[in-house]
Amino acid sequence: HTHTPHTPQDADGREFKPQQNAVLYFIDGCLGQSLRTITEEGAMDLPPEISVLLLSLSAPFLLYAINQLPFLQDPQVILALVVAALTTVFLLANRGMKSAAAPDPLFYVFAVFSFTSVLSLTNALQQDGFIKGFMDVYVGKVEPHLSSAHGILLSYWEGLVHFLLLLLIIHRMSEGKSFRNLALLWSGSMVAAQTVLISGMIVGKYNKNIPPVIWRSSLSLIGSVWTAVKLLSRPRELSIIPADKLEVLQRRSLLSRPVDLLLTLCLLGNIAFTAFRGFVVLECSLDACFSYIYQYEPYMKDSVGFPKLTIFSALALCVLQMLVFLFYAVPLLWACVLGLLTPGCSWMLDWTLVLAGAVAQAQWTHLGASLHSRTPFTYRIPKDEWSQVMVLNLLSLAVPVLLALRCHIRPAFFLQSQPHTPTTNGRKQR
Repeated sequence: HTHTPHTPQDADGREFKPQQNAVLYFIDGCLGQSLRTITEEGAMDLPPEISVLLLSLSAPFLLYAINQLPFLQDPQVILALVVAALTTVFLLANRGMKSAAAPDPLFYVFAVFSFTSVLSLTNALQQDGFIKGFMDVYVGKVEPHLSSAHGILLSYWEGLVHFLLLLLIIHRMSEGKSFRNLALLWSGSMVAAQTVLISGMIVGKYNKNIPPVIWRSSLSLIGSVWTAVKLLSRPRELSIIPADKLEVLQRRSLLSRPVDLLLTLCLLGNIAFTAFRGFVVLECSLDACFSYIYQYEPYMKDSVGFPKLTIFSALALCVLQMLVFLFYAVPLLWACVLGLLTPGCSWMLDWTLVLAGAVAQAQWTHLGASLHSRTPFTYRIPKDEWSQVMVLNLLSLAVPVLLALRCHIRPAFFLQSQPHTPTTNGRKQR
């Protein structure tokens, strides 16, 4: 009797090639074993941030399998695999936190987004030629915009900045320390990124691929908005300052607070610059607008669709409509100006962080994409005007960041007057 070995087949009955068999064994041996190790009893003695890191590092294996196995290369199958992977990360993260008493639900959001951050970093590294064989099918069939200059720079931001922020947030969460400030920075950055991405896919040249992608991006937007809302609804821990001392500090005029005066002037300049660039992308007929888009930032007229949106999303929060950004940006900056003029605006402590995260992400993506080799040469910043454009954009980035730092280094002006009561360690929960 002769035994005929079974040959693996795909959904259409075709036999796998030896290379494909090797891929299956590679995925099962590396990815499967790593996940089994994480879920074994006692393995979750690892710190939560290390467990999330290990789970997130399984993302390249999933991408490699999709890239090598033909039966996984249908767009709907790819989307289902990504959803299944995110669900698995959620369940394993839940298993890892069973030892903790009533874990914060935000932990699971941060764990899932850590996984997607590694997906983004893998894309950035392949698009710039550092690795290969991971993203060809996924980018080609599901998210072609990720191969654009905007998509590459956004992937770097998510894969590096977001990933490090998320691991640090999870670490502080597991240590019982405050993670509110870091999480608000991440939320603002993520909302800005997804707002631009969704709007750009709808109005740009990649809009034919909207159906499979819009759900992932929309869920990312919903998750980041929900995180921000959840955090903003929680009371902030504030330092206690005696009412008489607080009254003296808040009685000072703007002219007697040179740092606040300088920030106010910078915010007014930022308002003017943002409004001007809004008119530029709306094709205002003024000579100044025409000259600026052709001589300074021609990237804003690139047909990809993302540059125009980045101008607005840098300062607008939680807004999906492309043209609404301009009308929300200026009022938001005006609110910050009023917050510097009016004592007791405690909301400044939170919203300046959200704003700083959004501006930093949008300016990084906008500036980086306008200099990237994937951007056609005619759309890049002209060499003669490079220094001026960089200074203007970096100042636009720096102002909200410096404002957030000012609010948290010396928050007394923004605190509401409270009766003096005995406290422990000089702090109280509001």
